Amino acid sequence: MKKSLPLILFAVLLLMSGCLKKEAMSERPIDNSSSEIVGQDETTQEPDDSDQYTNFFPLTGIATNDDTEHRAIAVMINNHPRARPQSGLSKADIVYEMYAEAEVTRFLAVFQSEMPKEVGPVRSARDYFIKLAKGLDCVYVCHGNSPDAKEMLDQGYIDHLNGLQYDGTLFKRSSERKAPHNSYISFENIERGAEQNSYDLTEKPKAFTFLEKSEMELLQGEPASFVQISYGASSFDVEFLYDEQSETYSRYSNNQQTVEYEDEVPIKIDNIFIIEAPHKVIDSVGRRDIDFDAGGKAYLLQKGKWIEVQWENREGRIVPVENGKEVGFVPGKTWVNVLPDKPGISQLVHLGAQEN
Repeated sequence: MKKSLPLILFAVLLLMSGCLKKEAMSERPIDNSSSEIVGQDETTQEPDDSDQYTNFFPLTGIATNDDTEHRAIAVMINNHPRARPQSGLSKADIVYEMYAEAEVTRFLAVFQSEMPKEVGPVRSARDYFIKLAKGLDCVYVCHGNSPDAKEMLDQGYIDHLNGLQYDGTLFKRSSERKAPHNSYISFENIERGAEQNSYDLTEKPKAFTFLEKSEMELLQGEPASFVQISYGASSFDVEFLYDEQSETYSRYSNNQQTVEYEDEVPIKIDNIFIIEAPHKVIDSVGRRDIDFDAGGKAYLLQKGKWIEVQWENREGRIVPVENGKEVGFVPGKTWVNVLPDKPGISQLVHLGAQEN
């Protein structure tokens, strides 16, 4: 059957139009870094955060559509060289690092936005770590305790799980390390222990203050791509290096990068908050009392810059303050280093551009 001339002309024009459109699209640049989808007939904008997300995590400020109504978990993490590398630190929203005794430091890792499968090695409690956990309304997880910490735990000061009570049940011993550097607990067992003790895990902690995107673009401060913190013993001294590409800090201890034990994932940090607080040695073992009510001098590092601020204890939370106003964190992970006020933060911290 012969096709009519108008139909043939229509088909030819349609084909030419398609070819021209294809050729034009192939000549248009594609910019994957742009918020616009280039190379399509209609330009599509990515939605603003306010449109895309319905909530944010209170301890990181990260926007999310996930459920945020769950309680924070604070775990005492061993920082002895024989306990490194640790498990779970990359998932922590906040890590507090300070003396446990003598010149030995320990971590309090606080989890709320992410929960690792397993965390450890878990170590013994100190009263001032417990107070920090209480300020964030955490369930507190430890394995062992100092005399002062034991009194607080026995009196029910905080909801807690202690490996002294659950060793071999909720807490497991790793055969790859020797005690006391081999106690671990899974988050499945933390939830099981909370259920056994009727601890409520549904209420999230009060949120910290976080910077808006426009505020981050105007951040002021001195260069801080290299940070060195002295705790008096080389195996516990700390260094942070800033990576401009990821805009995060990596942590090093005794010249070894802090990574996850299982897969060697590096710890990445968005805020480094260094404070000086009154310390006092209270026994022959070198255990200390640290005053978290005093307030004082502090350094805040964000986006490769540092500023001097003050720190205050506001409703149990240690926060940066400037001219009486709480200073916002960059949304992301935070590491808090606590140093003694004698000799003081200016003597124990070196800040500046990265050294070659």
